Amino acid sequence: MAKIVVDEERCKGCELCIPACPKHIMVMSEKFNKKGYHPVKQIKTEECTGCAFCAMACPDVAIEVFK
Repeated sequence: MAKIVVDEERCKGCELCIPACPKHIMVMSEKFNKKGYHPVKQIKTEECTGCAFCAMACPDVAIEVFK
């Protein structure tokens, strides 16, 4: 099973990773980071295939994918 780690302080909430995920497991968090943005978070972690499309779509390099 793959693991996604989001650097919440680096994420600016651009939402580009959300449509990039073929499993639709990335959503916006309701909390704010220190910069005042809503970072993304992963739901249904067991469904992640580790494709890394979310990480490739992230312009802020805030997502790491581990297989």
